[in-house]
Amino acid sequence: MEKIEVSLELGGSNISFETGNLARQANGAVVVHSGDTVLLVTATMSETAREGIDFFPLMVDFEEKFYAAGRIPGGYFKREGRPSERAVLTSRLIDRPIRPLFPKGMRNDVQIIVLPLSASNNYLADILAINGASLALSISDIPFSGPVGAVRIACINDEYIVNPPYDLLQESRMDMVVAGGEDAITTVQVYAKEASEDVVLKGIEIAHEHIKKLIAVQKEMIRRAGKEKREVRLFLPDEDIRAAVAAHAAEKLRQAVMSSDKQSREEAIGALKQEMIDHFTVAMGEEAQAEIIGAFDYALKNTVRQMILDEQVRPDGRKPQEIRPISCEVGLLPMTHGSGLFTRGQTQVLNTVTLGSLGEAQKMESLIGDEAKRFMHHYNFPPYSVGEVRPLRSPSRRDIGHGALAEKALLPMLPSEEDFPYAMRLVSDVLESNGSSSMASTCAGSLALMDAGVPVKKAVAGIAMGLVTDGSRHVVLWDIQGMEDALGDMDFKVAGTIDGINAIQMDIKLEGLNMDILREALGQAREGRLYILDIMNKTISESRSNLSPKAPRIITLQIHPDKIGELIGPGGKTIKKIIEATEVKIDVEDDGKVYISSTDEESALRAVKMVENLTKEVTAGEIYTGRVTRIMTFGAFVEVLPGKEGLVHISELAPRRVERVEDVVNVGDEVTVKVIEIDRQGRINLTIRGLLETGGEEERPGGRRERGEKRPEGRRPRR
Repeated sequence: MEKIEVSLELGGSNISFETGNLARQANGAVVVHSGDTVLLVTATMSETAREGIDFFPLMVDFEEKFYAAGRIPGGYFKREGRPSERAVLTSRLIDRPIRPLFPKGMRNDVQIIVLPLSASNNYLADILAINGASLALSISDIPFSGPVGAVRIACINDEYIVNPPYDLLQESRMDMVVAGGEDAITTVQVYAKEASEDVVLKGIEIAHEHIKKLIAVQKEMIRRAGKEKREVRLFLPDEDIRAAVAAHAAEKLRQAVMSSDKQSREEAIGALKQEMIDHFTVAMGEEAQAEIIGAFDYALKNTVRQMILDEQVRPDGRKPQEIRPISCEVGLLPMTHGSGLFTRGQTQVLNTVTLGSLGEAQKMESLIGDEAKRFMHHYNFPPYSVGEVRPLRSPSRRDIGHGALAEKALLPMLPSEEDFPYAMRLVSDVLESNGSSSMASTCAGSLALMDAGVPVKKAVAGIAMGLVTDGSRHVVLWDIQGMEDALGDMDFKVAGTIDGINAIQMDIKLEGLNMDILREALGQAREGRLYILDIMNKTISESRSNLSPKAPRIITLQIHPDKIGELIGPGGKTIKKIIEATEVKIDVEDDGKVYISSTDEESALRAVKMVENLTKEVTAGEIYTGRVTRIMTFGAFVEVLPGKEGLVHISELAPRRVERVEDVVNVGDEVTVKVIEIDRQGRINLTIRGLLETGGEEERPGGRRERGEKRPEGRRPRR
């Protein structure tokens, strides 16, 4: 197959797509170039459908290979291991806009693999990967109703920038990723610093104009290299069975659905489903069970949606613009540094805060470089939260994604490292779940941070909005529960403060969403967010004035960068001695900042004194207390600071003539000296003369008598 290439200019950068040269046994393969970033994106489908499942088995993998950045992985093993958090989040970002575009009822396994061949910070790979996945699917024989395009939008000084490089993105007040088709939006992800709804909407509109350009280029490639789509078996219930089940279960389904309690609703629906299976299996046979179950699930979905559209009534009896009862608690756990419990209906999240030294920040290795995260939010979704039993494993992609969303929502409200030199770890344990546990984690995290005494700027709350539409009508739902998420058309999570949006994540099950519905949903999300914030503020409205007594105290020192080596010592010996002697943690930055962390204030102050003595500069005119280290015929050497000696010349030992140095001081004596000068060669000249008390005979600095002085009575002479 000959190589085919298309390209376009977008946001000041050239993006090119080519196919026909690499990975030719995949159903579809595309190489995406932009600057020094090159990705290979492949799409592959199994030959047959997977039996016995009720979902579409789509797998998306973003495979980080460190050779792409010219690096060898750190650590003992030099082969890439489990995906990094960034790789998992990128995989989820690719998945969301393409998943709704496969045929309903499709059960063939489909896998998208994105392999960065060359990685550079001048163009972030996630946007290229979404467009590459769309095009690989579109030119393949895999059924797919794309293409979709994706762009990133930054906002700097009220100017919108399309697909900014990584360094410029760090200056932006907003990092927005938008994906969609020619006529509508499918995915929105926003991380911002209290952006207004108008700023977000304008960014989406600008993004959509550039998405249309990307789709036009993809269509050109499809025309030149696209394959005919394969016919696959779709697992859809028989229309006659659908009609029969719907008619038989209509009234009973309505009664089963209408319950404010999740458990009783699920029990009623489960019992009714079994009744339908038993009833229709008699007439249709055992082989029709899968069809009957599918027809029942379709009838359930249709019943819930019609209730919402026709009667404005939700399964738990709420109106569309109504939030479940909320309660908040803080300070629940005595040993944690901060804790918050947020309960909304049957969703409950416990968040705990742990504070530590900056050395405990998370070290992360990725294709765009190494970084240290001082703020971490981890989300756990145990099986008991939904009344299930399953093995506990490592965090799922969902856990990682939900944790990152709440983390990004809280991050803009944290104090700077200079004002609050701590590493912070938040853990959200979902104790009970019936929808929107990620937004409950955001609320619980905000409560816990304030309880810990972390000086956050403002409280942060989140709400999940839903949507039900039949094409001609639509209803936007506040605070969706699990059933409305599963049977509805949208999961639109919005988190922020009283003054603006910090994070958005929108997923839909439609092929697109128009701007009018987006505008309506954003406006209503603001009302819901303010309502939740008002309840949270009644529990705790600002951070506690003091940290928990269990939290470490961190003292910050500034030393000259040239003194770092002296503080560390050869092989780290010096700093290790300080740590062992005081039992503190010490972190040293390249700019000379020293952070001393300890739960014991006395130990921390001792460590501070030791560091200051090691790194302090000797200053002319200052007075020091030191020990005599050497005696010479011309004077005595005194260690005024650790490792820093000065000379007290024999003429500066006393206010009178001194014949022998030993007549005044000996090695080991503790003496008080004053710095006369530091000469051009850095030699320190000291004096004792003038610091001694005058009047009568002078007492020696070391506490001994002058020659000829009588011994006190009762004292024996020294041998």
